[in-house]
Amino acid sequence: MAAMGTSTESSSARIIRRFGGQTALANLLGKRQSTIEHWAKTGRIPSQWHQPLMSLARQEGVILEPRDFVSTEPRRVEPATGKLGILLVGLGAVASTFIAGVIDARRGTAQPIGSLSQMGTVRLGKRAEQNKPLIKDFVPLASLDDLCFGAWDPIPDNAYESALKCGVLDRHQHIEPIADELKAIAPMRAVFDDYYVKRLQGSHVKATGTKLEAAEALRQDIRDFKSRNECDRLVMVWCGSTEIFMEAGETHSNLENLEAAMQSNDISIAPSMIYAYAALMEGVPFANGAPNLTVDIPALVTLANERGIPVCGKDFKTGQTMIKTVLAPMIKARMLGVAGWYSTNILGNRDGEILDDPESFKTKEESKLGVLEYVLQPELYPELYGDIFHKVRINYYPPRGDNKEGWDNIDIFGWLGYPMQLKIDFLCRDSILAAPLVLDLALFMDLAQRAGMGGIQEWLSFYFKSPQHMPSVYPEHDLFIQHKKLKNTLRWLMGEDQITHLGEEYLSAEFVSD
Repeated sequence: MAAMGTSTESSSARIIRRFGGQTALANLLGKRQSTIEHWAKTGRIPSQWHQPLMSLARQEGVILEPRDFVSTEPRRVEPATGKLGILLVGLGAVASTFIAGVIDARRGTAQPIGSLSQMGTVRLGKRAEQNKPLIKDFVPLASLDDLCFGAWDPIPDNAYESALKCGVLDRHQHIEPIADELKAIAPMRAVFDDYYVKRLQGSHVKATGTKLEAAEALRQDIRDFKSRNECDRLVMVWCGSTEIFMEAGETHSNLENLEAAMQSNDISIAPSMIYAYAALMEGVPFANGAPNLTVDIPALVTLANERGIPVCGKDFKTGQTMIKTVLAPMIKARMLGVAGWYSTNILGNRDGEILDDPESFKTKEESKLGVLEYVLQPELYPELYGDIFHKVRINYYPPRGDNKEGWDNIDIFGWLGYPMQLKIDFLCRDSILAAPLVLDLALFMDLAQRAGMGGIQEWLSFYFKSPQHMPSVYPEHDLFIQHKKLKNTLRWLMGEDQITHLGEEYLSAEFVSD
């Protein structure tokens, strides 16, 4: 048997060596050798290959365990030097609120409240050691001073005009002092088709013949923006409207089919997919803040894996669903039953108007309904959760503007089946909750790119209603498990011990009886 590798050998190099080298493993898997070379270069084997490799190891008599896929050494993370360009698809309420907030924060006139990357801490070592640095001081994140912004939108308003029209921020406190900077951020012409977003009409759109030509136009926009602003790196975040409900099909199964469908203007290729394709082809990480079928199709997941580009999604977890992912784990932890969960929302901004269309609402409904099924696991606890009546409603109500109200009525039952109720009324501000998520995702996706972490970034599930995940596993919705996973990933990146909360390390001999 070959000698074990040195302590500095990456997990991917160790596994490749056990199968006899790159050529041998490529032949065994029936894959191009360039795929294996990429694993060796990045030091990481994407998670969707773990199970196939475990099965192959059993067939070939190779010793391989799940822990072999995890490196004990700190990952090499390239420094966050130079400018980071954040490209936003959509320059409406969320995007303009995000941009204005970052500019205000770096001027020292406001705080980035709600941003884990800017205000959160991460515990290192034992509790007694009291070592809790700020996350932004612990991992090499881009500085707010090094961020610049670009956007596409089918409406020509610049960031200043958009911020005023959306009415989220106080004009005199948070908009006028930075008016010149906001006015300088004018949207590029969008790839847009009102077939996919029925309640939005846009005049500021690209005139292209095919969807593949539209993708090339976006790629040129990306290259021009990077050059014009002298950016060293880019990330893209979808802040646009919710598209109509779609399901993955044959046109989405691989890159060849996807590009052929784009060339023929196939109706199954939505604008959001064109943006994601353009981003990945340009090596730009992509985060999907809406519930659209976008970067979670097989063709684009494969492209992201093969090129080592981070992707994540979908649908920003802000108001009512954030509350659900706190309450549902609490109910389950105490083994209380749920008979019904009725959720309704009123919302008056552009998002509310878009969701007033039944086809777009269907997309959002699917995203919001899945939470309880995965958190409560009715297949394991049929007596408690096997017969839940779960209903979600969203109502467009213009007088509220961006101030969303989410109301939940939860019928639960406890000891001997006696019924109880929870009623929650969350009067929140939609874009105020979403803006810090855009910031965190942009910074963490850039970090993942510099750390060579391509493919689905499940550790960022914390930010999404419907987290993108590998087909072999179910999505994790519990907010606190997501939070722990995110921080443990940061610890792992920096070579620090994971926090398990086991407590065994606190026991000493004098407290243990004979």
